[in-house]
Amino acid sequence: MEKNIIIRNATKDDLNDIIGLVEELAIFEKAPNAVTASLETYQEVFASGLISCHVACDNDKVIGMTIFYDTFSTWKGRMMYLEDFYVKPEYRSGGIGSRLFDAVVQEAKNRKCILLKWQVLDWNTEAIKFYKAKNAEIETNWYNGKLWLN
Repeated sequence: MEKNIIIRNATKDDLNDIIGLVEELAIFEKAPNAVTASLETYQEVFASGLISCHVACDNDKVIGMTIFYDTFSTWKGRMMYLEDFYVKPEYRSGGIGSRLFDAVVQEAKNRKCILLKWQVLDWNTEAIKFYKAKNAEIETNWYNGKLWLN
């Protein structure tokens, strides 16, 4: 594990770095032009409490992040959705991702959630292996639905 890495709640001052990591994630997920949300949008939803974030920092450099928010399951009750989870490639395999994920799990428990959900691409075998090592269930029987409103 990296010695100088801290995991902390993000602040509004971290949002520009977080967007940079989201853009790196989009490139990794083979969708380099998919990120269209602006810094102003991030600032607005962060300030309103719609999203929360954790960051992993190497000294003052943000090298990983999670973005998550509260939601509700009509079947199970209070839950949290992990929207994005990313660690810079040069910092992987040192336990930082595990610490970030564990921080989200703890946050979900603190918020009295019964369930934490997220998506993982079917070709991302390393992520699937990571989640299974955390005792997660990876569902393959549901399709994603979406409707663009603009």
